Amino acid sequence: MPSPENYARELDRVLQALAGSRPRLLLHACCGPCSSAVLEQLCQHFDITVLYYNPNTWPAAEYRRRGDELCRFVAQAHPLGVQVVEEPYDPQVFYAAVQGLEAEPERGARCTVCYRLRMEKAAQYARDHGFDWFTTTLSISPHKDAGRINAIGRALEQQYGVRHLPGDFKKRNGYLRSLQLSEQYGLYRQDYCGCEFSARARQAGK
Repeated sequence: MPSPENYARELDRVLQALAGSRPRLLLHACCGPCSSAVLEQLCQHFDITVLYYNPNTWPAAEYRRRGDELCRFVAQAHPLGVQVVEEPYDPQVFYAAVQGLEAEPERGARCTVCYRLRMEKAAQYARDHGFDWFTTTLSISPHKDAGRINAIGRALEQQYGVRHLPGDFKKRNGYLRSLQLSEQYGLYRQDYCGCEFSARARQAGK
């Protein structure tokens, strides 16, 4: 198992092994800003479909705004090569998954469950629609643990039989590049992760 600081190098090895073959990649994304720098990097190597599946996002208007911004960014920045698909929005799926973890602090056990919930949907969708690889934009955030995200990805790879693309997309100025692209395209950048609990913690100054 690579240590968290080596996920960028692990990604390098995978990309080198592709040797220009351009397999199909399903990229789970939570918003436009988080997808921006990841797409810029991976579109050089994969045929990409973006999956917008985020039942954790609260309230519904915020969910819709993030999804619309994602679609707008993809249409403007990648008009010929990237598609966006959206799974139905059902926040009760999230609340059921994190029941009993509502009081957990940010970056705690509730977040791990949330990562897996969304990444499992990506793995299922990738398997059912014939994708070669799946991954998520979640590790672009400086607030998210790439070790946990990649461990979940490896477990789902074994469970669903679709290869998980490793990475820590915040590395090598990935997060900085996402800020630059957000400014270039005028993207809305949210000030909380997404769920009701993170929003209320933000409001309370925690």
